[in-house]
Amino acid sequence: MKLVTITGCLGLIGSYVTKRCLQKGWRVYGIDSCTYAANKSFLKGFQQYENFTFIEEDIATLDYLPDCDYVINIAAESHVGNSIIDSTDFINTNIIGVRNLLDLIRRKPDNVDDRPVFFHFSTDEVYGDIDEGDHFETDLLKPSNPYSASKASADMLILAWARTYNLDYLILRPTNNYGIGQYPEKLIPISVKHLRRGKKIRLHNKGEPVRNWLHSHDTAEAVITIIESGKRNEIFNVSGDFEQENWKTVKKIIELYYNGTEVNWEDYVDLSHVRQGQDVRYALNDDKLRALGWEPEMDFNDEIARIVEYYKKNFKW
Repeated sequence: MKLVTITGCLGLIGSYVTKRCLQKGWRVYGIDSCTYAANKSFLKGFQQYENFTFIEEDIATLDYLPDCDYVINIAAESHVGNSIIDSTDFINTNIIGVRNLLDLIRRKPDNVDDRPVFFHFSTDEVYGDIDEGDHFETDLLKPSNPYSASKASADMLILAWARTYNLDYLILRPTNNYGIGQYPEKLIPISVKHLRRGKKIRLHNKGEPVRNWLHSHDTAEAVITIIESGKRNEIFNVSGDFEQENWKTVKKIIELYYNGTEVNWEDYVDLSHVRQGQDVRYALNDDKLRALGWEPEMDFNDEIARIVEYYKKNFKW
């Protein structure tokens, strides 16, 4: 049985990874600071497992780690727009928090073999945008905004701590995650929220940016695959099989919300906003991960229909 500590366990990705590890029978210590984006309703489900323990702490001030095989760090400030307004929380969590976790691992027992592997969640945004083709794990990092800069900084800290202190690591760079339970500041849930309230959906840069969509179920399966079949001290991209412009995603959400009723989707959106540091397109090559046997299972069109229907009836924020 593996022992894992998962930070950010009450966020979207963290909840899916936590649930999957619990289903595997692994001992899970879930850490979350319960900020505004945490979905505390996940706790009820997790606490039904005897192999789950919850710790309410901030990774930037955490002063101990449970004995474990892996520290899976998913805790992060992740909203690009918020980072542009004020980057303070992004520096504290995404950089200082990562440094603190690395130092907690570094100070583990003298027997280096007893130190946990640091499994860090990065993002596709660390590469910057790409007009055509895909980014590979070896590509140069060129972040475009404070959020992606904070994540790229964390990646650099990990590589430096690994070399200096002989720490084992794994870095996972996923594309745009979606699923049920996401805080409504991200495109899909906030679009439904605005439709429910009769407000226009704000689309940055005329909705032209292209995003690759990866369901958090598939992200969680990638974690399991890497732990069970991958090598340590590697970086992995993980990508879905579906990408499109943001305006097309919002158009689909509007059509689903009104159950196919003929509506002019442009009447429900505001295309006037321009976001600084907005990347045009993210795209990743994840052949390295797929060589381990992982492939995405979830179909975007099927899942977005289920998610829109869910949020129409079960909005908790």
